[in-house]
Amino acid sequence: MTHRYSGSERPGHMSVGEDRWPLVAVAGLLAFVAMLDMNIVNVALADIADGLDVSAATAQWAVLAYQLPVVALLLPAGRWLDGVGTRAAVLASTAGFAVCGALAAVAPWAAWLIAARLAQGAFGAALFVLMPVLAMRSVRPELRGRAMSVPATLGPLGAVTGPAVGGLLLDHLGWHAVFLVKIPFCLLALTVVRRAMPRDGRLRRPDRRSTVDAVLVGTGVATLLLASTLAADAPKWLWLGAVAVPPVWWWLRGPGGRPVTGALRSSGLYPAHGAVLALATGFAAMHYVVALHLQRDDGLSATTTGLTVLAFPLAMGLAGPLGGRLADLHGARPVAVTGAVLTAVGLLLLVPLSDGWSPPDVAWRLALAGLGMGLNGGPTQALVMGAAPPERIATLGSTVQLARSLGFTLGPALATTAWGLADGARAALALAAVAACLAVPLIAMPVRRPATVPEKPVPA
Repeated sequence: MTHRYSGSERPGHMSVGEDRWPLVAVAGLLAFVAMLDMNIVNVALADIADGLDVSAATAQWAVLAYQLPVVALLLPAGRWLDGVGTRAAVLASTAGFAVCGALAAVAPWAAWLIAARLAQGAFGAALFVLMPVLAMRSVRPELRGRAMSVPATLGPLGAVTGPAVGGLLLDHLGWHAVFLVKIPFCLLALTVVRRAMPRDGRLRRPDRRSTVDAVLVGTGVATLLLASTLAADAPKWLWLGAVAVPPVWWWLRGPGGRPVTGALRSSGLYPAHGAVLALATGFAAMHYVVALHLQRDDGLSATTTGLTVLAFPLAMGLAGPLGGRLADLHGARPVAVTGAVLTAVGLLLLVPLSDGWSPPDVAWRLALAGLGMGLNGGPTQALVMGAAPPERIATLGSTVQLARSLGFTLGPALATTAWGLADGARAALALAAVAACLAVPLIAMPVRRPATVPEKPVPA
């Protein structure tokens, strides 16, 4: 069945004549690739240090140089992408991401590698914002739950599978391969987008206001990310997060931040963003603590640990499409709430984790939490994007991605702090469970749908 829309050609608004599921698949593929790059390089840091003859601390910037611009530029990228053509933006961001990956793979020295990763992170920030927008605009409104579940599920799966994929590549092909593995997927995405996506506007250079926004938000968010990253090894670095407050406050009070906060306030989306942040924090903290406990405290091999924690992404991957379908049939909110409840229950059941538990004892609890995350992801994204004002879809898409990315970053740092203060994994898992429990009432709060004007059908 096809469905015709109005032929609007405004920048950033794709003219769609029918449901384009290949574009939804591209959104999921690129979400997976962008999140894969968040973790795949971690396992190669020692080899990068040896190959480029640098210290381990310098090699760590192969990861930080990507993560910093990804998180820091999300909000400025969202504001910019609301005023440009989606097709052109997807093509440019994907091509730039692939080229930077190739440049990183052939880096002859550390400065080259860090520069390539910084640029790749900037393109990655644009991809993170574009993927839910692309999925949303590729199908009819009544199919958005299913469409949004694709990038919402595949993105976190990329983060979880990154270390395993990186380890395989490192063992057989060397550290260069961890940067090259994403390029074939980018080329496939470019081919599909060029053929299946209609033209809908051009790119434009960011204006002065966007540049100022990028500096203010980027400085604040990058400082917060750096603080949480350093705190994973030394909790005293958490104080650095206070330095992030002034630039973000100036941005919120200025002409760049007011439209964003106004859209969040008018649509009642603050609680939903809090739920995304809480669930991402709980998930990241749990994943970090369980893997560390199984290997360090239980003495399990890396293979056994990997197979045990694999229960979470497997359950999440199976539940993601189901969550999208249920959201289209019964509404996004009840499905999102159900998913949050299941995730919270799974994490609560993990809190008594002890040395006497067998891998299956851990795996089924992880599977329950993964089932909940899969049910929650797509419906929550559809709930937020559906409530966004039409002219602010990319902007609010970027705020959701920022909440999720901050949660993924804060989770391990907070878990490490809790573990050190209470001297045990249970305190860290309790923190993860509390975060997930907080998400339940937050996602249950109502949002307000934007006023829409009925579209006139395009003559056949």
